Amino acid sequence: MFYVYFCKKNISKKSMSKVLIIGAGGVGSVVTHKCAQVPEVFTEIMLASRTKSKCDKIAADIGGNKIKTAQVDADNVPELVALIKSFNPKLVINVALPYQDLTIMDACLETGVHYLDTANYEPKDVAKFEYSWQWAYQEKFKKAGLMALLGCGFDPGVTNIFTKHAAVSHFDEIHYLDIVDCNAGSHGKAFATNFNPEINIREITQKGKYWENGKWIEIEPMSIHQPVDYPNENRICYFTKN
Repeated sequence: MFYVYFCKKNISKKSMSKVLIIGAGGVGSVVTHKCAQVPEVFTEIMLASRTKSKCDKIAADIGGNKIKTAQVDADNVPELVALIKSFNPKLVINVALPYQDLTIMDACLETGVHYLDTANYEPKDVAKFEYSWQWAYQEKFKKAGLMALLGCGFDPGVTNIFTKHAAVSHFDEIHYLDIVDCNAGSHGKAFATNFNPEINIREITQKGKYWENGKWIEIEPMSIHQPVDYPNENRICYFTKN
């Protein structure tokens, strides 16, 4: 898992004045709050999703009339195009469902707007996370002079940056790497619902994949587990190698 960009175009803080965020789930709420904390970068913010009331609640929580809201069907390219043209953002941040990545990318290409997402595309009928579908857009974005930044969330995304920093600054060699997620505290649920529960379930029930000795290895879902004792915490995490 890693993030890529197709066409690196200089985007200054001044030019990043308007941002459209699509998706009002848990991740969408965090992204909107974070963008609102840097008004010198994001002077205007619009949050849109299929259910406008979710957007309105997030906007109310942030307060100060900082967030505009709208309703949009992220599966519908003409609707997306109409919304983008009406708001005219410099960047679209896609935190909707992974099924909707390609339609949002199509809308960005049609309107000439930069694109960023936090998770790679997967089709609705196949639980398979990979970048090949989005990589196929590379030449289109390059020709349009637009940026498409993929998988720029926490994992992949931030964890890749941490790994690169560790490899360059702290270690001579890294032979293997496991990334383990942990939620602080218990919310009383059977598993940690960091984002959309359906996507959580699809992730843990598809085949696991890891890189070893120069090639990808696929294993059956949950066929490998490793108990992890977190420092100063009374919890154990079992994870599938991925």
